Amino acid sequence: MTYKALIPVKRLTEVKSRLAPHLSQKQRADLVLEMLRHVIDALQTSNALDAILVVSADPHVLAQASAWGAQPSPEEVPGHNEALHAAAIRERNAGTGALLTISADLPLLHPDDIRQMRNLAEEHAVVLAPSRDGTGTNALLTRPPLAIPYRFGPGSFQLHREAAQDLGLQHTLYTSIGSALDIDVIDDLTALKYLKAEAVRNRNSLVS
Repeated sequence: MTYKALIPVKRLTEVKSRLAPHLSQKQRADLVLEMLRHVIDALQTSNALDAILVVSADPHVLAQASAWGAQPSPEEVPGHNEALHAAAIRERNAGTGALLTISADLPLLHPDDIRQMRNLAEEHAVVLAPSRDGTGTNALLTRPPLAIPYRFGPGSFQLHREAAQDLGLQHTLYTSIGSALDIDVIDDLTALKYLKAEAVRNRNSLVS
């Protein structure tokens, strides 16, 4: 079975508006690209996927994605869920067996997160990875693509879960700090700095 990933990315002029009081537009764009590269690297290193597609209306995002080894997928229609739906339809029609739709802003994502989600997908039609606050969806792995409709936005985790329940699909949750910590507000950046510092301290304690 073919497993692929979709990573949606907004236009760089529109990203991370809730960080605008703290970061300039360029800083926010650079942050998004840095996190996107990390997510692509984690997906590639997992060796659990046959292809990685970046869906965006931003030519610079698509060019960077291509340079980093992902397939650029220009948005076919406006709107976050609508663009993902169009991309997923295309992949399903091309014979893709399972599709992982994952956020671009997961700076602690680890290749093991991807491997474990794929393992869960062997027994479940839907694998959900919630955001740190439990309300959003940071990753959605469906077998086949569009086993449930995209409902990204406020409260998406509950909406996706209810969709799987309503359709009687086997579904499960995957939770780790790598899949849960997305960067939207300044508190998320503070948490990221703390977790990175904690990881360094732990490594140093193992060496000493």
